[in-house]
Amino acid sequence: MLTWLAHVVVRHRWAVIGTWVALTLFGVFATTQVADRYANSTAVPGEPAYEASQRALRALGVGDRTPIVVVFHSDGDIGQSAPVEQAMARVAGASPGAFTSSFFTTDNPVYLSQDRQTAFQMIYPAGEEGVDVVSNAQKLKATAAEGLPDGTGVNVTGRLPLTEATTDGTEAGGGVLLEAVIGGLGALVILLFVFGTLPAVLTPLVIAIAAIFNAFTLVWAVSYLTEVSAIVPFLIALIGLGLAIDYALVMLFRFRDELRDGSDIETAVVQTLTHAGKAVMVSGSTVAIGLLAMVLLPLPLLRGMGVGGMLIPAVSVLAAITLLPALLAVLGARVNSIRVMPRRWQDRGHGEDGVWGSWARFVLRRPVPVAAVGIVATVVLAGLGTQLNASETQLARFPGEPTATAIAGRQMLADAGISPGVMKPLNVLVENGGDAEQSAQTLRGVDGVVGASAPADWKSGSTSFVEAFPSVDGSAPGIEDIVDRSNAALAGTDGTLTGTAAVGLDFMNVLFSTFPWIVGLVLLLTFVLLTRAFRSIVLALKAVVLNVLSLAAAMGVVVFLFQDGHGSQLWDVGATGSIIAYVPVMIFAFLYGISMDFEVFMLSRMREVYDETGSTDRAIELGLSRTAKLVTSSALILMFAFLVLSTGPGFEIKSLAVGVAAGIIFDATVIRALLVPALMKLFGEANWWSPPWLDRFLPSRPLPSSTPEVIDIIPDQRDPAAPIPTATP
Repeated sequence: MLTWLAHVVVRHRWAVIGTWVALTLFGVFATTQVADRYANSTAVPGEPAYEASQRALRALGVGDRTPIVVVFHSDGDIGQSAPVEQAMARVAGASPGAFTSSFFTTDNPVYLSQDRQTAFQMIYPAGEEGVDVVSNAQKLKATAAEGLPDGTGVNVTGRLPLTEATTDGTEAGGGVLLEAVIGGLGALVILLFVFGTLPAVLTPLVIAIAAIFNAFTLVWAVSYLTEVSAIVPFLIALIGLGLAIDYALVMLFRFRDELRDGSDIETAVVQTLTHAGKAVMVSGSTVAIGLLAMVLLPLPLLRGMGVGGMLIPAVSVLAAITLLPALLAVLGARVNSIRVMPRRWQDRGHGEDGVWGSWARFVLRRPVPVAAVGIVATVVLAGLGTQLNASETQLARFPGEPTATAIAGRQMLADAGISPGVMKPLNVLVENGGDAEQSAQTLRGVDGVVGASAPADWKSGSTSFVEAFPSVDGSAPGIEDIVDRSNAALAGTDGTLTGTAAVGLDFMNVLFSTFPWIVGLVLLLTFVLLTRAFRSIVLALKAVVLNVLSLAAAMGVVVFLFQDGHGSQLWDVGATGSIIAYVPVMIFAFLYGISMDFEVFMLSRMREVYDETGSTDRAIELGLSRTAKLVTSSALILMFAFLVLSTGPGFEIKSLAVGVAAGIIFDATVIRALLVPALMKLFGEANWWSPPWLDRFLPSRPLPSSTPEVIDIIPDQRDPAAPIPTATP
C-alpha cells in the first residue's frame, strides 16, 4: 500500500503539493472562525450537582458561574456602616440579573467576621460559564469604592478573579501565535544542527505549518459536534509543531540514507515511504490510542481535548506520507544543497561510527550496570509520582501579585478569620415550591458548614436558591465529607445540592471511576498494535511496561516541582499542594503516545536489522546508534515546544507543559538510551519470541536479500566517509 502510494505521489507531486497549499490557505481562514467556538466548562452530564446547576440556570438565570466575593474592611463595626451598605447596593445595581447577598440584605451575621470589622458580599452573575466570561473585578472594585470613607477598604475576589490574577490578563489568541512562533524558531535552531542545509531544515517546518493549519480546519468542524476546550489551540500549535517535525525527521533521515546509498530519486522516495512511512503510521497510531483515553471519558471538557488532540497526529501523519514525499520528489538531491552549517557537523549517516555507536557497544558490554542505573532513576521518580494529589488547587495557593485585587481580597478574608469556603460555596436548588429557609436551616446543622442563607428574593415561581459556606476551601481535604453529609441531610426534600465544590467533586468521581478502565484499554490496544508491528510479544510488552514507568517518572517530576514546590518558583508559582485532575490525564494521553514514538522508531530499525542479519547484538548496536540522533533531535524539539507552552497563561497549564517536557527528555535518555538497549541485551533471543499460533495473525517476516540496506549494515563493505549527494543524479 505504501509502495503504491509513493509511486502515485512521485508521479503527481505537483498536484499533491497544490492540494496541500489550497487546504492550508483554507486552514488559515478556519483559525479565525474557530476562535469563537472554544468552551471551558467542567460539565458532568447526568450527575446531580451539575444537572441542578443547569436547572437553576434555566429557572433563575444563575447557578452556572462561580460567585464573585466583594470584601470590605473597616476599623469600626462594619455592620453599622451606611457607606458600606450603599457601596454594596451600588455593586448589586452594577450586576444586572445577578443574585446578591450580604449582611444588609439578609441580616445574617454569617456575612461578618467575628470582630465585625470585615464583611463580604456574594454576587452570583447571570448567564453561562464560558471561556470569554470575565469577572470585571476592577470595575466592581471601583464601583464599590466610590464614596467610601477613609479607613474603609474594598477588594474583589473569588475563583474567577483569582484565576484572572494568575494569567495577568493574557489573551489566549495572542499567546498561541507568539508561542507557535517561538516554538518554530527553537525547532529551526535544532534542525540547523541536525541537517545543516537549508532545504532539509525548511522542509519539516513546511510540513508542520501544513499540519497545524489543517488541524484547525478539522477542529472547526468538530466544534459543531462537541465542546472544544480553550486549551486545544495551544496543543495544536505546539504539539502539532513537534509531532509534524518529528515525523518529517524520520522520513528525511531515511531519504538522505537512501540517496547516500546510491538510489535514484523515485527509488529513494519509495524506500523512504515504505520503511520510514510505516514507522510514522505506527507512531501516529500510538499517539492517537493514547488520546483515546480522553475521548472515551464521559466528560465534555476532556473529550473535546482528546478529539482535538487526536487530529494533531492524524493530520501530521497524512502530511508526512503525502506532502513530504511530494516535496522530496521535487527537491531530490537538492535537499542536501545550500549548506548553512560547517561541514564538520555533516551527518554521514552511519551513527555506529560515532559517539552513539560507542555508547551502544558499551551497553552491550555492560548491560547489567547500565540497566541498574536506569532502573534506580526510574524507580526514584516513579515513587514520587505515587504521591500525586489529583484535585483542584486550593484558592489560597493560586499565585498572583499581592497588589492584585483578587489576591488582596483573599488575604482580607483570611486575616478576618472568614472561611475560604465562601469563595466556593455550597448551593441548594429548591424546587416544587419547597421551603428554602428550611433547606438553609438543615445545612446549618451539618458538621463542617459554618453558615447558610436563603435570601427572600432568590426565587422565581416555585424555584428558589440557597447558599451555604463550608468551613474549608471547596478543594481542600474534608470537603468531600461535608458534601456527603449535606447530601444526606437534604435527602427526601425538594432541595438538591449544587455549587462549584459539589460539581467539582462530581467531576473528580466520574473521572477517576472511569479513567483506570480506559487506561487498561489503551495499554491493551497498544500492546496488540506493537505486537503486530514488531512481530514479538516480548518487545511489545517491554515497550508498554517501560512507557508506563516513564509516565510515572514524569508524574514524579510534576509532584517534585509543582505540588511540593521544589523549583516551581522558576515559573512564578509556589507549591500548589495538588495537581488539577485533568493534568495527569493529559500527561498520560500525550506523553504516552509521544514516548511510544521513540520506541517505535528505535525498535522498527532494530527489527529491520535483525531480520536482515539474525544478530540481536547487531540489531541493538545499529538500531540504537542510527536512531539516537533522530530520537534526540525529536525529543529536543518536542521538549522545547512544551517548555514554550509553560510560559503561557494559567499556572495549571504550566505543570502540564513542564511535566510532558520533562517526561520527553527522561524517556529519550534514561528509557531509550539506557533501559531499552540494556534490557534487550539481557533478554537476548527472547526479544523476538512470539508463540507459533500467533504467526498467522502477524505480517510475514521478510527474507534476507542483497539490497543496499543489507550491504550498508556490513561495516567492511561501505565507506563511512562517503559524501552526501548534492545534485540530482
